[in-house]
Amino acid sequence: MEGETLGDAADAAEAASNSAALDVVARSGFAVMALLHIVIGAIAVALVLGAPGQAEPTGAIEQLAANAWGPAVMWAGFVACAGLSLWQLSEATLRARHLPRGQRVGKLISSGFLSIAYGSVGLSFARFATGNPGDSGDSTRDFTTALVRHPYGVPALVGLGLTIIGIGIYFVVKGLGKKFKEELAHFEGTRRGHLVSSLGVAGHIAKGVALMLTGLLFVIAAATNDPASSTGLDGSLKALRDHPFGPALLLAIGAGFIAYGAFALVRARFGRM
Repeated sequence: MEGETLGDAADAAEAASNSAALDVVARSGFAVMALLHIVIGAIAVALVLGAPGQAEPTGAIEQLAANAWGPAVMWAGFVACAGLSLWQLSEATLRARHLPRGQRVGKLISSGFLSIAYGSVGLSFARFATGNPGDSGDSTRDFTTALVRHPYGVPALVGLGLTIIGIGIYFVVKGLGKKFKEELAHFEGTRRGHLVSSLGVAGHIAKGVALMLTGLLFVIAAATNDPASSTGLDGSLKALRDHPFGPALLLAIGAGFIAYGAFALVRARFGRM
């Protein structure tokens, strides 16, 4: 009886998560994330030219906040990202329960991670809206410092870094294999579809490389016991400028992020939910 009650409750929650309202909010969340990727890409390109900026979500949100409509944009971004986080959570739990066991675990990890990531971006929007902006690079260093000081912090930090590297590899493989077409088949077989596919390939690869660099800094911070080495996405991209071919790679990643943002805008409107 108790099992049936829990099942009925889960079915009711899943039905609620399939509502048109949540679908609209989640799509708007995808659009907000797409815009952030475009801004981050533009900042990365500007870094190559010697301009200041933070090539990560906080820096992109700061750019969006710097206008007369800033507070309204910040609250809209918060609502959109919160809705997208909730939708990803329902993907990881409610809808995943219908999948085979192996796929269920994979969905729990992937959508669960995205739910946390989108929720974190939503909180960043809320902090800017309330006049308490933060720096994700400083937050990453503080988090790494606290983790390193914990008895099991170093293995946990290595695990986190390897997980992020694994997600980066997943994005690269997804881009090279064009597996994102499963989410977006609206333009399949059309001239526009070829353009969207090209944007998807370039964008997924660029994002994957950036994630692998970010995860690598976590591993380095754990191996050297130096939390300052872990500076998040912004630090990993800026570190490229000190290497012989770094500026060219940074320029390519920036262009790739812009491509991913353009692809994600199309996905926000026409993608399968």
